[in-house]
Amino acid sequence: YEKYTYQGQNALNHLVDSFRPIAGRICKSGFLFSKILVKYIDFMSRPVIIEPDSSIFRGILMATIKDVAQAAQVSAAAVSRVLNKDDSISVSPEVRTRIFQAAHTLGYVSPRQRRAAEHKTHLVIGVADWRIVRPDRQNVRLASLSCLVQMMTDRYDVSFTRLDFGQPQKVDGVIALSACTPEEIDFLRSLSFAIVFVNSGQSSYEFDQVQVDFKKGQEQMTEYLLDRKQYKSLGYIGGIYEGQNWRIGVNRLEGLKGILSARNAYDERFFHIGEISRESGYALAKHAVETGALPEAVLLGSDEVAEGALEAFRELRVRVPKDVAVVIYHDIQTLESKWPTGTCIEMYPDYVWESALDLLFGRISQRRSQAVTVMMPPHLKIGDTA
Repeated sequence: YEKYTYQGQNALNHLVDSFRPIAGRICKSGFLFSKILVKYIDFMSRPVIIEPDSSIFRGILMATIKDVAQAAQVSAAAVSRVLNKDDSISVSPEVRTRIFQAAHTLGYVSPRQRRAAEHKTHLVIGVADWRIVRPDRQNVRLASLSCLVQMMTDRYDVSFTRLDFGQPQKVDGVIALSACTPEEIDFLRSLSFAIVFVNSGQSSYEFDQVQVDFKKGQEQMTEYLLDRKQYKSLGYIGGIYEGQNWRIGVNRLEGLKGILSARNAYDERFFHIGEISRESGYALAKHAVETGALPEAVLLGSDEVAEGALEAFRELRVRVPKDVAVVIYHDIQTLESKWPTGTCIEMYPDYVWESALDLLFGRISQRRSQAVTVMMPPHLKIGDTA
């Protein structure tokens, strides 16, 4: 084992950004480690292997409750009581989530969690997202679902994996997003008897379902922007992806068109459609500004499109929200948001995942056999961009 001291904050930031997907934590001493064996290369291209479970790290690099408290910006006592699921403590859901996320990121495990881990059942849950996430994009949300499970139950230790249509994987249950063809449903049946569909629109009572009222979410956004905030025009910058047997991005586009048309507020000039990518979002936003086709308020159709569009606004000195109000359409994250405080429609907020997981656990444990359908609203989160 070797230890390197990195000179300069830029070098440290570069290292963190490069290994953020796999790194559990970066310590003051310069060590990088995670829950698994981590390999990294220093700036002289020398490979270094660090095994975090080695005794060399015990008592030195393990996260403490104070580290979690500092990261979550709460007291150590609050961290202890939340992680130990003390029902008598009064904290907001946001603070509770922040504490669990900080503990998960830093790899901190409380004594109670260590004891509970000895009796946990390990599950692998497959997520069928090929109808709403491009195959060449990541599903960033999956990385945080294990933390969500920790908040829900001590009974299961769950890992999540993305499924590819026609590629068998060994899983204990499946969460399928959006509508599936009969062939796709047969494929999912071959993987597990425990399946929960989210926004499938099925009339069948064979499977558990969670339905999110997407139209209601867009209606709430439209009322907020045009009625409450009194913006005179609302447009759209987004993309469409053509899959083998499906199209991504059409429903959100056509849904907004229909809502605005019903209010006699639809203006084709303010709708800019390209691809679902950062580059397309940048080009579409730049064109809208330069041609005078930018409305007073705009819905950005995905996190990737939003990243490019907001970059274009910044370069062209278009002020958000003073010059244009922005709402971001959040369905499944494909990248880490650079605008966490922005106004957005969350189509898959935590409570949707919690409901899907709760239904799935019920099926896996065979607590019931009757199919259940749960109807839920999306979440309009008001931030600083509109």
